[in-house]
Amino acid sequence: MDQDRQSAASFGSAVDLLKSDLRGNLVRAGDPDYEDTRRVYNAMIDRRPEIIVRCAGVGDVIDAVKFGRRHDLPIAIRGGGHNVTGNALADRGLTIDLSPMKGLRIDPRLRIVRAEAGLTWLEVNHDLQHFGLAAAGGFVGTTGVAGLTLGGGLGWLVRKHGLACDNLVSVDVVTADGRFLQASTEDNPDLFWAVRGGGGNFGIVTSFEFEVHPAGTVLAGLVVHRASRAREALKFWRDFETTAPRELTAGALLFTAPPAPFLPEDVQGELVVGIGGVFTGDLEVGEKVLRPLRDWGPPVADIIEPMPYSAAQTMADVFWPHNFQNYWKSDFLNGLSDDAIGTIVEQFSSVPSSMTTVVIEHNGDGAMNDVGRDETAFWHRDSTYNLLVTSMWEDRRNAEENVSWTKDFVGATARFASGGVYVNYLGEEGSGRIRSAFGSNFDRLSAVKQKYDPENVFRLNQNIEPND
Repeated sequence: MDQDRQSAASFGSAVDLLKSDLRGNLVRAGDPDYEDTRRVYNAMIDRRPEIIVRCAGVGDVIDAVKFGRRHDLPIAIRGGGHNVTGNALADRGLTIDLSPMKGLRIDPRLRIVRAEAGLTWLEVNHDLQHFGLAAAGGFVGTTGVAGLTLGGGLGWLVRKHGLACDNLVSVDVVTADGRFLQASTEDNPDLFWAVRGGGGNFGIVTSFEFEVHPAGTVLAGLVVHRASRAREALKFWRDFETTAPRELTAGALLFTAPPAPFLPEDVQGELVVGIGGVFTGDLEVGEKVLRPLRDWGPPVADIIEPMPYSAAQTMADVFWPHNFQNYWKSDFLNGLSDDAIGTIVEQFSSVPSSMTTVVIEHNGDGAMNDVGRDETAFWHRDSTYNLLVTSMWEDRRNAEENVSWTKDFVGATARFASGGVYVNYLGEEGSGRIRSAFGSNFDRLSAVKQKYDPENVFRLNQNIEPND
């Protein structure tokens, strides 16, 4: 008992010393801000880190990594905290929280932006908009720059400019032994290859340098159809997409119509299908491109209009609010056949929660496919469609019903799946599914892991073990 007290006192003293060395802040259980600090996007996650280090800069990250290693603590990394698995929290361990790190430097002449790891895509594109520029970020503005990019980075510019990771120029990384490295095609190219789609397995990326693109006013929004026409609408959209230019990235959503002023009252509360997208290019051309989509049906609502790209970046945020229970399942699809469409619509008809959204993303036939499978760690370069079932509900007591429905949904659509999965949408589904996220790049990633993190310090993620 005395030894336990001495050990606890010694650890407490070490924590106090770490706190005094930080430029940022350290939060422990019992502190007034602990509950708020440990909260992540998915309210289903209830993990309690022993220590949360809220880093103000790279020095804090290095100190935190060394402290965690010295005291044999599980280490988790938090950027935006948006990942549905809650891997940003280390239960009874150390969470290294990068969210206070929001430095942003824009070079409008070279069209380069350097973004620290605590930024969200909304924050980045808000500032870029002042220069008529945009970064190839995600579909949702509240998603963190770090996690999305490290997993590849699907988003509204994917068909025109590729994945977020395809636009990376360089990164700053703190390794498992507390070293600071820079990685690019010239410096530590193996590490640079791995962080472009391999997740947070190889180190803590504290800063990202991206190439950015002209994007002032874009044509963006949503058309909405009744569920009774969902099959027809999805087939029309699929065929429409086969000739759509790369300037258009669009997706389909099945959801419950909210009580929103842009929807007729007789539709509100009913199941509907929406087709939403962003056209980046000449607005007159965009009007002509989108006209068939807007005329078909006709839709019960058409809310496509010119807007700043920063507004387009946030238009889908309403479908994925924070602080609710979430359970997600996803698969890349082998095309989008009539049978697949029919199955998706049929499965959605029994959705138990009005907060749940099913998304069919059309990411292919564009810049993402121009990059070879082995040029970055992101392997699914030949994919065209991605199915994402995002079940969301408010009351914890309804978890079993919603989780069961989600599993049944993807079970019914499994015959249309390619066998691969986008790592940023992957839940806790086992090592086989992790392998399917990386395909034939997995062994090479494992070798990079062995070089930079041989003891698997960074393992609270979709983990790639070192190939010892």
